[in-house]
Amino acid sequence: MQELLLAVARGLVEDKEAVKVTVDEPREDGTIVYHLSVAEGDMGRVIGKQGRIAKAIRVVMRAAAVRVDEKVLVEID
Repeated sequence: MQELLLAVARGLVEDKEAVKVTVDEPREDGTIVYHLSVAEGDMGRVIGKQGRIAKAIRVVMRAAAVRVDEKVLVEID
């Protein structure tokens, strides 16, 4: 899952080296939280107008998580 988030984010940004994903321990309900951080200049590219790209990233991650029977949450830091 972490590799999928990295691949999607690196495809959107210019500074691919600044893309980092950290993973929290699963919560009590089993949800795994992924924290995505990118360079300050690329933040707009990842969030998009009115948050559309961020929503799309979250949808893709949730769809992939369903295939492996997990619950995920993506936070953009």
